[in-house]
Amino acid sequence: MLTPQNLLWIDGPAGKLQTIYLPAEGEVRGVAVVNHPNPLHGGTFTNKVIQTAAKAYAKLGFHCYLPNLRGVGESDGTHDYGRGETDDCVAVIDFARAQHPEAAKLLLSGFSFGGYVATFAAQQREPDALVLLGPAVGIYPVAAPAVPDVAKTLLVHGETDDVVPLQNALDWSAPQNLPLTVLPQASHFFHGKLIPLRDTLLRFVPALLAE
Repeated sequence: MLTPQNLLWIDGPAGKLQTIYLPAEGEVRGVAVVNHPNPLHGGTFTNKVIQTAAKAYAKLGFHCYLPNLRGVGESDGTHDYGRGETDDCVAVIDFARAQHPEAAKLLLSGFSFGGYVATFAAQQREPDALVLLGPAVGIYPVAAPAVPDVAKTLLVHGETDDVVPLQNALDWSAPQNLPLTVLPQASHFFHGKLIPLRDTLLRFVPALLAE
């Protein structure tokens, strides 16, 4: 797990956002913002899925930022069911880009509720790569929007997801002609499948960034 030494604070629209920072390894490609799952069910920036993803993105050359969105951990504000969290995510994107002006690419990612938030943030700050891990589509009253660019999007879902059924992801992706990568026998939290998830990200994310 990433340690407290990696913590910093970012100004968000509802106050300070407690954020984990993981520096890029090797040649820098860009910045990545990775959103946690639903805090109403215990989701924070310590979640193993987003930390696994962030470590993969760092290996690919991304400075990674994992915010506790409003009302989570020591972050200011209160949970806003995705609306305010989208604004938080955009604020973190802008901060990350300002901190690393030499880092050309933007990777936006999220798991479950965090993936849902990422679909909205991607409408405001179109990423060079959008990576959605078991996104909570077909769950909330406000439907997740279509992705800005199918060619720059990776959608990964567990075959046996019992929180966000695989059919939800299929129903959301089909009208967009958005391919879906299914991890066999993987649950919503990818229990026992974090290494295959990491390897999937290391294999497919670089293809999203190809010019």
